[in-house]
Amino acid sequence: MKISSICFPNRDPASFIAEMKAQVAEYFERTGVKPKANAGMVTKTIAMFLITFIPYALILSNRFGPWTMLGLAVIMGVGIAGLGFSVAHDALHGAYSDNPRVNAVLGCTFDLFGANGYMWKITHNVIHHTYTNIEGIDEDLAVSPLLRLSPSAPLRPIHRFQHLYGFAAYSTSTLFWVFVKDYKYFLQRDLGPYLGKTHPKREIVWLIGSKLFYYGWSIVLPLAILNVTWWQFVIGYLVMHLTAGLILGVVFQLAHVVEGTEHPAPRNDGSMDASWLVHEMVTTSNFGQRNRLLTWYVGGLNYQVEHHLFPRTCSVHYPAIAPIVAEVARKYEIPYNAHPTLFAAIGSHYRTLRRFGAEAWKGRRTLQTREA
Repeated sequence: MKISSICFPNRDPASFIAEMKAQVAEYFERTGVKPKANAGMVTKTIAMFLITFIPYALILSNRFGPWTMLGLAVIMGVGIAGLGFSVAHDALHGAYSDNPRVNAVLGCTFDLFGANGYMWKITHNVIHHTYTNIEGIDEDLAVSPLLRLSPSAPLRPIHRFQHLYGFAAYSTSTLFWVFVKDYKYFLQRDLGPYLGKTHPKREIVWLIGSKLFYYGWSIVLPLAILNVTWWQFVIGYLVMHLTAGLILGVVFQLAHVVEGTEHPAPRNDGSMDASWLVHEMVTTSNFGQRNRLLTWYVGGLNYQVEHHLFPRTCSVHYPAIAPIVAEVARKYEIPYNAHPTLFAAIGSHYRTLRRFGAEAWKGRRTLQTREA
């Protein structure tokens, strides 16, 4: 296996790094708080499982009409997205517990809902967190050919309208994930910076087994038990996924594809202009930091700056360390991007989609004019 060469210069502002790490470490030492999950995180984990599987059990009870079951499917979608944010994401980063076995077990929440945790660690933990917003490398930018999430992405005429259909496209993300995405990545020889990527046989066996288990509890069992027609089941299943997909798709885009974040490109030799730490700061943005309910639900993913700097720290601690990071960044004149509210970030993402789409259309028209 070969890996393409992307190099970040080793010129991080040493004083900034040292002071930021020292102050964050001092916070944990002074308060006696451990950087992993606390009682509140455990309570949230239980709550998210209940929000997801109580509606599932009520649906299978056959005691409710189609409209009530449809509402329960929506609640399931909310719970599935919450488990992804609040449990699986932390666990797969090794941030939930000091015990690797606990992280491994809770990380299987991903697989329980049809996504593959092993592949997520490669595409998200390694590729995305290392090469954030670098077109052609960061897999999080390769959501769909219908969406242009980077100013250097390929130009297509349909991108002119992406701000109109983008959010609807996000709602299909979990459907694509459980039926296509993981298989595609396992079969794909080149993945981000990795060329000729191969995977252990045990991971291939786990992929097939976990997918079959997911299809079994989410499709086969309900079809065998429920007193509904097949098309009624399909509607409920789609509603569950569209709910989860929309929430997951939008929240993850608000961290990097908004106004204020940059999309740096490597030079021809693969070298980057900024050091890795500065690169993470300029490509990442927080949002809605004062919204406690939002922070609770999305597992601190609205504190993306802190997450990218301290990915192995549990998300429940990001609100506490964010003022430290912001203050030290301000002191050393390092960018610290943030949108004040969730809706401000959504609006910024909408405008970014429109701008990238307009650039694509403008670029195509200019090319046609030159050819003429």
